[in-house]
Amino acid sequence: MRESLSGRQTLRPVGGIALALLIAAAAVAREPPSGSVSAPGVGRLQFEPPVPGSYALPPLGVAADGAVLDEEGRATRLHQLYDGKVVVLSFIYGACHDAEGCPLSLAVLNQLKMRCGADPELASATRILTLSFDPERDTPEVMRRFRALFRPEQADWRFLTTASTRELAPILEDYDQAIRAEYDEHGETTGQFSHVLRVFLIDREKRIRNVYSSSFLHADVVLNDLRTLLLEETAVAAAGSAVVRASPVDLLELAEHPPLGLPAVPVPGDNPLTRTKIDLGRKLFFDRRLSRNGTVSCAMCHVPEQGFTSHELATAVGIEGRTVRRNSPTIYNVAYARRLFHDGREDRLEQQIWGPLLAANEMGNPSVGRLLQRIEGLVDYDGLFEQAFGSRGLGMETLGMALASYQRTLVSGNSPFDRWHFGGKGGGVSEAAARGFSLFAGRARCAACHLVDRDHALFTDHQMHNTGIGYLRSMGTRGQVEVEVAPGTTVELNDEFLAAISETPPNDLGRYEITRDPADRWKYKTPSLRNVALTRPYMHDGSLGTLRDVVEFYRAGGVPNETLDPLIAPLDLNPQEVSDLVAFLEALTGDNATQLVRDAQAAPIGDPR
Repeated sequence: MRESLSGRQTLRPVGGIALALLIAAAAVAREPPSGSVSAPGVGRLQFEPPVPGSYALPPLGVAADGAVLDEEGRATRLHQLYDGKVVVLSFIYGACHDAEGCPLSLAVLNQLKMRCGADPELASATRILTLSFDPERDTPEVMRRFRALFRPEQADWRFLTTASTRELAPILEDYDQAIRAEYDEHGETTGQFSHVLRVFLIDREKRIRNVYSSSFLHADVVLNDLRTLLLEETAVAAAGSAVVRASPVDLLELAEHPPLGLPAVPVPGDNPLTRTKIDLGRKLFFDRRLSRNGTVSCAMCHVPEQGFTSHELATAVGIEGRTVRRNSPTIYNVAYARRLFHDGREDRLEQQIWGPLLAANEMGNPSVGRLLQRIEGLVDYDGLFEQAFGSRGLGMETLGMALASYQRTLVSGNSPFDRWHFGGKGGGVSEAAARGFSLFAGRARCAACHLVDRDHALFTDHQMHNTGIGYLRSMGTRGQVEVEVAPGTTVELNDEFLAAISETPPNDLGRYEITRDPADRWKYKTPSLRNVALTRPYMHDGSLGTLRDVVEFYRAGGVPNETLDPLIAPLDLNPQEVSDLVAFLEALTGDNATQLVRDAQAAPIGDPR
């Protein structure tokens, strides 16, 4: 239903535009004092807004495209109108009778228009788009009346509609705009719609940066956010290429010339890297339509902003909320992995993807052929596989090759440790981190499994080890279990009590499930430690939430069991030495990690048709 804080005002349409909209326009026809328009209604903002640039607006996803008509009836697309501008996008319908719905949106945007018009920098950077979700009544002619009413010459404000409800439907779905037509007691449409007011702030890279509802839609708030985005752009430009979004060409060059501390990227002879393959693989990686019901993509478990893993979940969640037994491993530097999955069951990226694509609890596809048929029917993939693979086109092998090509470019190095250790640049790490590396390579014995070579470091031996974590989980010997009952609030529960009130986790025997060799029980592969500060939680089951937890686990000697790896033994470390090891691990974050995330955020989202 509509969001509204007070009663509804029912007003008659006048010439196709509701009288409520005319009143809204009149309420702000002349610019009032700063901060005098509020949402809902007209009044002062009830709090002191933060200083622009003193806060961040994390990306909330990519703003979808769609076919629309402008006020002159010319066909165009949303992305064409977004290009090069910071966009404020609203959805309305002209016959709206709720003065706290569409009229409120237009009133606030009208105030925003006047404020932008008084600031040349904002006026040149910003575009306001208002799209009707009632194309049958809101024709281009009606939208021209809106344009005349709100005099957008003070700022760049466009009024849009669509050719039909069919063209509109995917746009509403992509922007989560649920609407429902209202009917009278005779079953006849009233011309009214129930809907929730949402206004979207979209940056120049077509990413949604904020969503305003009626409870906090206010010109001051939107202006603050606009100025914050412009300050962010200035900061990024001043910082130089280290944080500028990579293009597919940059990704190819990155793989061909990896950063300091990394060896050459191993690329199979039958799948050389090309820009078209990387582009295609990136598109596939973020496409939810590769799952059975179109809800899960690779990136929903390997979240770029969360170290290409998932910070919120110890173990992954697949299609329809189904349980996945293991933590989502990061795919930073996965190009170097000789074993894939925690149990090492695959050794080629080209083949690895079919595991999650076909697993009933991950992406849920019933067969290879069914998924390929689905992709063949998606218009936005027309010709892409042919461009990447020539006459081979789309197939089981080429799908895996495309995804592997994108993943091979996610190489991240030139960390503070690399510049200090391999680059010979003194002062590249803190004194604590330097002490931590001495412990790591020496008395703490970490480097026995997390190898450091003479001219590079992958921080893995590519082997399988039993640390006791799998044994602890599998054999049910946990004792007291810490359970988070609210954000930041935990309680300890006896594992027997917990088992009585919750579903028993699926058993996990690690490498044994692949080899059936009893000596392989509870063995899991050694992960790389690069960017490890970004890739929490840790271990194959995500049971350790912080780097300090991990160091303390190894300090205690793991969990004793009959096949515990002989390299695992208690460590004589004092609290300061534990902190030093953590400082060293935090110095392994590559300087291009942000660059790779920004490239991922700009990945194209598939056309839903």
